[in-house]
Amino acid sequence: MSAKFNKTIITTISKELAPIKREIADIVESMSFMNKKFEDMMKAHELSREIITKLELENTDLKVTVEELNDRLANLEQQSRSNNIELQCVPENKKENVYNIVTQLARVVNCEIGERDILHCTRIAKVNPSSTRPRSIIVQLASPRMRDHLLAATIKYNQANPQEKLNCSHLGYAGPKSPVFVAEHLSPANKALHAATRIKAREKNYKYVWVRNGRIFVRKTDGADYIQIRNKSSLSKIV
Repeated sequence: MSAKFNKTIITTISKELAPIKREIADIVESMSFMNKKFEDMMKAHELSREIITKLELENTDLKVTVEELNDRLANLEQQSRSNNIELQCVPENKKENVYNIVTQLARVVNCEIGERDILHCTRIAKVNPSSTRPRSIIVQLASPRMRDHLLAATIKYNQANPQEKLNCSHLGYAGPKSPVFVAEHLSPANKALHAATRIKAREKNYKYVWVRNGRIFVRKTDGADYIQIRNKSSLSKIV
């Protein structure tokens, strides 16, 4: 009687526990499934991190490459102007002869330049159409040496005549004596960089900003070392 009773209790309990066992089994199965999904997600996340790290490295390399290519392009653009000078603020005249303007300027600063030394010269369009300044004259000379000769003669003339520096009257123009400037012909990128350099140098009280062979330099005081400004990032050196 006792054995039969015990068997009945066990059977009853087993029946009662069966759904619970099934639920536990389902939970275990779900947990296994979720654990596998989590592991898959972690693997995918790790793979994504590796891909992102690789892409970041490639992006850094590409930025360096682009900067190098931009520098090379800027150098090539500047080298293509190595024979050129730019005459700034020369008054415009519809009947003007720009060749005569150049030869007259050369005579004033005592620089021997013949017609064969001038390969080409012309007015160029304004960067800012609303500007009241005359269009610049670009002069292509026979060689970089000739360009440097004319630049040096102009500097020497202005230093020797501080009260009567090169101006439009020297080129035969009547009226007010507006200054005329002779400079290297900079590429658009270098011209923008030169302008930004002058602004930053003025803000930081630098005494000198100059261009030599298309390269831009600054010096804070007479005894200080010069700084070359290669690109916009270099402007941070002006402190």
